[in-house]
Amino acid sequence: MTESRAVIVGLSGCSSSGKTTLARLLRDIFPDTFILHEDDFYKAEIELPVKDGFRDWDCLEAISIPDMEKALTHVRSTGVFPPFVDSKEDQNSAGKCPVSEAKIEALKSKVAAWTQPGQPGHDLFNIRNLRLCLFDGFLLYCREMESTMRLIDIKLLLRASYAQAKQRREARDGYVTLEGFWKDPPGYVDAIVWPNYVESHAWLFEDGGVEGRFNEGVLLERGIRAQTHEGPDVDMERTLEWTVETIMGELVKRAASECSKPKAAE
Repeated sequence: MTESRAVIVGLSGCSSSGKTTLARLLRDIFPDTFILHEDDFYKAEIELPVKDGFRDWDCLEAISIPDMEKALTHVRSTGVFPPFVDSKEDQNSAGKCPVSEAKIEALKSKVAAWTQPGQPGHDLFNIRNLRLCLFDGFLLYCREMESTMRLIDIKLLLRASYAQAKQRREARDGYVTLEGFWKDPPGYVDAIVWPNYVESHAWLFEDGGVEGRFNEGVLLERGIRAQTHEGPDVDMERTLEWTVETIMGELVKRAASECSKPKAAE
């Protein structure tokens, strides 16, 4: 197997749980980092399934899985953003940053110190010449995505309550698409977004309750990290701190594992 040139960090969770906001913040905090969006692999609107009279953008059938896995494989083998992906996600409105400048600067300084010579981050990124790819998507950890999950090195899961997800989603201006622009029609969250999320993520929670407790056994088995001791609506500042700490911890483990491997014969 070809040695990976990038560490892929999956950021998944229900729509409007803060995935893209978090990815953009992490891109500013970690060096040599870029974002790949699951939304950039949507099929053409005419190909989307219809459910309850709506075009369903929030299901697995709306995504071109082969194209997405091709892009992830390219990232792993080259360490760079795939040139054949035409990203539209960064054209969407980001809204007001929910994290203070002071917190962002403090985390930048922490990561910068961590990547200095002699530190585990330096060993991984500078010696191994690895980059960080933040893979942001709403359906990364459903059961049907086993082949995709195998391409993700660090799996992080966010969540939001029904009330918060509905409020945030309905406040959005809309989304840039292949055809132009999409805005959710009235009733879309209740008919499509939330039911689809519950159906695809129930297996990760005790008794299938996506606003309740995580099934920590399943998360451990699949290598998925989440804020298991928090409620469903954690503020972004705490989530950002947790994510930075988690990524650093996982990268230290990876660095130790990589450095312990015998070097190939010259």
